[in-house]
Amino acid sequence: MKATNPTEKKQLPTAVAEIRKHARANVEDGAVTEGYRADRETVLRLLNESLATEMVCVLRYKRHYYMASGIHAQTAATEFLEHATMEQAHADRISQRIIQLGGAPDLNPDTLSARSHAEYVEGSTLVDMLRENLVAERIAIESYTEFIRYLGDADPTTRRMIEEILATEEEHADDLKTLMERFREP
Repeated sequence: MKATNPTEKKQLPTAVAEIRKHARANVEDGAVTEGYRADRETVLRLLNESLATEMVCVLRYKRHYYMASGIHAQTAATEFLEHATMEQAHADRISQRIIQLGGAPDLNPDTLSARSHAEYVEGSTLVDMLRENLVAERIAIESYTEFIRYLGDADPTTRRMIEEILATEEEHADDLKTLMERFREP
């Protein structure tokens, strides 16, 4: 049995000349190469649904930031504003990925709520607001988990981005659960 030399170069499955040829073909497709294995239209639809979800969450968090009142309002409002800012950053990343895949971010306010997985629920008390935000985070967690499973290895760039967003959504859910426990009305 021949021992392998760890310093030997491993050959790529596709010859470099073939990779170069593929890169020159359909160059107008930008980042989407022949090696892209996902159904681009489905991925774009799911990304636009994710974008709608993030935007609805931004709007809900911003409302809760302004409407928070009571003895614990400042702590909760600070958390709401922080989450709104992070959800906006998610929306920006998702929009950029949609563009990379040759799509257009759908920010039409007339259909935003219908495309969002999360709901826009105002909540009348601080605990209601915390609960509604936690529900929305749980919805995002489930939706992003399904999206990641769907992507598998077909689109590793989108999968990694959604995995990073998912990790933040899980942190948000944990933050909100902690605040709900602390502020629960008797």
